Amino acid sequence: MLCHAGLPAVVLSATLRPSGFPCSRSTSFPPSPEEREDIVNFEVGEKVIYPNHGIGVVESIQTRPIPGGNKISLYQLRILSNDSRVWVPQQNADGVGLRHVISTTDARKIFNLLGDGTIDQQANWKGRFKENSDKMRTGSLYEVAVVLKGLTFLSRKKALSFREKRMLDRAKFLLVSELAEVEGKTQAVVEERVDKALAKTFAPEVKPMKGPVQKPVGARRRLSDA
Repeated sequence: MLCHAGLPAVVLSATLRPSGFPCSRSTSFPPSPEEREDIVNFEVGEKVIYPNHGIGVVESIQTRPIPGGNKISLYQLRILSNDSRVWVPQQNADGVGLRHVISTTDARKIFNLLGDGTIDQQANWKGRFKENSDKMRTGSLYEVAVVLKGLTFLSRKKALSFREKRMLDRAKFLLVSELAEVEGKTQAVVEERVDKALAKTFAPEVKPMKGPVQKPVGARRRLSDA
């Protein structure tokens, strides 16, 4: 869908910076604001992560005119999961959460997070859904993992609503597909590892998280205290 200026609709919201911060090939996890400066440039043929859609390939970088006689450079992305095309302004790529695929080091940290025996959870459905939706929009695989862990835990206690079940499925797809890309393994193999990591968190005996929480949202608690 194109906007009135002849550019895709995604361009209209490209100046809005989502909350949180995406994972990247960096030394900290998730990266600091300073490190985000390193993830805004991409090359044709490179695989990237588009928030809430997953892996895409940069097919081209094009310049198009915009109202006022100016021009704008755009990344043309092809989303691998559904073969759709997305246009993202080059100068605002970081603002929409476009990022590199995470590193193998960050992948290990994701698996550790999934099995660390702690959870972020709001009891109120409306507050929980909004909080999780905000996490999903950041593009951070760390936040996606937090959503997956929380909703998986909740699904073991009661039936999820249709919207939360759909979010759970989406979170798992995004997590598994990116980790499979990082590790060069099939999604089936990676999904099994994810399930095993989650099983550690839901085991009767778990250890509390060590060290400070990077980005606390809601009350973090031990599952054994739930």
